[in-house]
Amino acid sequence: MSDPISRKGLAPRFWERKRLDALSDAEWEALCDGCGKCCLNKLEDEETGEVALTRVACRLFDDSTCRCAQYPIRHQFVPECIRLTPDSIADHAYWLPETCAYKLLWERKPLFDWHPLISGTPESVHEAGVSMRNRTVPEFEIDEDDWEDHIIEEPT
Repeated sequence: MSDPISRKGLAPRFWERKRLDALSDAEWEALCDGCGKCCLNKLEDEETGEVALTRVACRLFDDSTCRCAQYPIRHQFVPECIRLTPDSIADHAYWLPETCAYKLLWERKPLFDWHPLISGTPESVHEAGVSMRNRTVPEFEIDEDDWEDHIIEEPT
């Protein structure tokens, strides 16, 4: 079987040889495992700073694909959507999922075996039970005051 990552024009295991700030745009985007957890609304305890994950998804989140339905133009619809970059990850790592490749690499930890860059298939994140596929409710269906009722443990 040929390496699906190489067909995309990415060097094998590039994330092990390059710093985050040296990645190309294509390499940076390829780090996303497609779990969908970053698109979930979170609640932050103002006193402790602890972040709780909810199953309440952004209005642009496609629950069946675990992707943003309008990713290239998402800021037109959700101006507060964070654009994660190598320069901004230090400010945002605290709310990123524990399994997130961006966070793992920023913390100098290895990717999990189920990550698509290692497994060679985007389905591995779903097969491993790590993704939010078919586990969310859209934010327009849940009053913000009720988000606390939808707190979940992060699928790991």
